[in-house]
Amino acid sequence: MRTVSFTLPESLDDALTELARRCNSTRSVLVRDALERLTRDGYHSVTTLVNELVGPLDGPADLSTNPKRLRGYGT
Repeated sequence: MRTVSFTLPESLDDALTELARRCNSTRSVLVRDALERLTRDGYHSVTTLVNELVGPLDGPADLSTNPKRLRGYGT
């Protein structure tokens, strides 16, 4: 295995140390597991995750340009 050095803000370093203590693990194992999970699963934005939940929608694509839908609106 290679050794890699990186810098962390003090608050994140403290959180990592506390997590390692609570999990009875090492900081290296936690970081390695997190990076493996991130590279295996890939990064997904919130929009991507929500799209999987929404599914297909029925109805007109744009109500603002459909004269039938605008009939009586604003009168």
